[in-house]
Parts: sequence; C-alpha cells; structure tokens
Amino acid sequence: MNAGKVAAIALIVAGALGLMYGKFTYTKDTHEAKLGAIELSVKDQQTVNVPVWAGAGAIAIGAVLLLFQIKRS
Repeated sequence: MNAGKVAAIALIVAGALGLMYGKFTYTKDTHEAKLGAIELSVKDQQTVNVPVWAGAGAIAIGAVLLLFQIKRS
C-alpha cells in the first residue's frame, strides 16, 4: 500500500471519528513550583470542538484521494 492510500484512509478515519465524537479533551501542564520538599503543579483541561464541516470534508477529501489512487494503480 503506498503513501497516498494510507493518507486517504487516515483522512477518512479521522473524519469519521470527528463526526462520531464531535470533541476531544486533553490535559495541559500550565504551572509548576517547587518549594523545598513541596511540589505544586497546575493542570488545565482543554476541550477542542471539531466542526461537522471539518469531519465531513475530511471524509470527502479522503474518498476522492482514495478513488484517484485506485484509478492510477
């Protein structure tokens, strides 16, 4: 399988996941302090919303790329 097919399939999968879940959350370390034996850290939770048009667009672009890769082979 060549790189074009892998990229097309990755776009389709990412678009489908974006449509299914709609958002994802990750944790980001923002501040750390060490005062002698005491260590303090602050972690913020960030949420990213994935627009529907982005998920549908990724699926469409991946499908078009996959079709062109199959026709070229």
